[in-house]
Amino acid sequence: MKHSKTLLKTLALSAALAGAAGAFSQTPAAVQVRDAWVRQSVPGQSGTGAFMKLTAPAGARLVGVSTPAAGVAEVHEMKMDGDTMRMRAVPGLDLPAGKTVELKPGGYHLMLMDLKQPLAKGASVPVTLRFEDAKGQSSTLELKLPVGAPAGGAAAPAHNHKH
Repeated sequence: MKHSKTLLKTLALSAALAGAAGAFSQTPAAVQVRDAWVRQSVPGQSGTGAFMKLTAPAGARLVGVSTPAAGVAEVHEMKMDGDTMRMRAVPGLDLPAGKTVELKPGGYHLMLMDLKQPLAKGASVPVTLRFEDAKGQSSTLELKLPVGAPAGGAAAPAHNHKH
C-alpha cells in the first residue's frame, strides 16, 4: 500500500512537471513593466493616458491594450508635425530584445478613451497588455496601474491633440 501511494505521488508530480514544462515552452518570454501609471482625469474628461517602461528580454511587439475603465484603449504615438503636436493610434510597438522602451507623455503611450468614470488620484485601473513574439505567439499581461504620476515622475500636462 505504501509503495502504491509513493508511485501515485511520483506519477502525479511527473505529470504536473510535464504540463508545466509544456506550458512554459509555448509561452513567449515575459515582458517586464516598471514605473507604470495612469494620468488622473476630471469629471467631463473623456480620455487619459497610461505610461510605463517595457523591457522584453527576448524581444516582442506590443499589439494591443484593453481595460474595463474605458470604451476604447489603444497604443498611440505623439509627435510634432511642423508646429502642431499630433497623436495617432499605431498597430503595434516593437520592443527590441533587452532594450527598455518608455511609454511617456509626449511620446508613445497608451490612450484610454470613452472613460466610464473619472479616474481619481490614488485609484487603480486594471489594464491588459497584448504582445506577440518573433514567432507570432501571443501573450497577455494583466496589470493594475495606479492613477497619478509616481513620486518624481514626469507628469506632463494634458494637451489638446488632433487625431
